[in-house]
Amino acid sequence: MKRPTVASPGQEATSGPGAPRPTRPVSAAWLERAALDYLQRYSASTDMLRRTLARRVEKRARARGEEPGAFAEMVEATVARAVSAGLVDDTRFAEGRLAALRRRGSSRRGATARLAAKGVSREVVAAVLEAEREAHPEGESEETAAWAYARRRRLGPYRLPDKRADHRERDLASLARQGFPYALARRIVEAEEAP
Repeated sequence: MKRPTVASPGQEATSGPGAPRPTRPVSAAWLERAALDYLQRYSASTDMLRRTLARRVEKRARARGEEPGAFAEMVEATVARAVSAGLVDDTRFAEGRLAALRRRGSSRRGATARLAAKGVSREVVAAVLEAEREAHPEGESEETAAWAYARRRRLGPYRLPDKRADHRERDLASLARQGFPYALARRIVEAEEAP
């Protein structure tokens, strides 16, 4: 008995005994399904969706021997429809990602860099950080994030008491690399006990 043929990554399987069918062409309907599939699984910025769709188009176009650049307008139209439908909102994405980063102990500078890497514009990042500052005046969110980072990395008061003095400089450097101001890092490392 013959075993069924398995399709290559760029091809679809057929039920017949012959070779697999060629990859289907890039179409607006396919791009829309790909966008919805991606957005159902992940929270994304406009740029993240654009890059994901471009990668998928490139893979499919390469399998068909076509030029991926020919589909750039189709990708942009799909992204625009997702934005107009409210499926993608950079501000909402930035607010959610900022809250998650702060809970994990990212500094303001670190969070800004991570959001920029996700394709969020500087204006949106600045607006979201300003809203956070208004909600938590006097650097409260920065200090909370620094304590969260210290707890996660076991720095300062989270270290064993007999090891604290030996690791003081290392703990300060770790907080500084994360983007926290020196005065705040020093206050955390030298604290007698965690809050």
